[in-house]
Amino acid sequence: MKSNESQVDRIIRVILGIVLIAVGFFFIKGTVGVIIGVIGLIPLITGLIGFCPLYALFKINTKGS
Repeated sequence: MKSNESQVDRIIRVILGIVLIAVGFFFIKGTVGVIIGVIGLIPLITGLIGFCPLYALFKINTKGS
């Protein structure tokens, strides 16, 4: 699993993931809040590991050479 995200891409994903998780669990109540929080895990995890499966599927690489 080779990294396919640039540093900026990773930072944006981590911030977006944290924001979605916070909004989902602290500001929106009920099932919708939990769903938004769980969806926030996706950009958070991909940002932390530096690999996006969708980027790999579509042969996108923001990391450069």
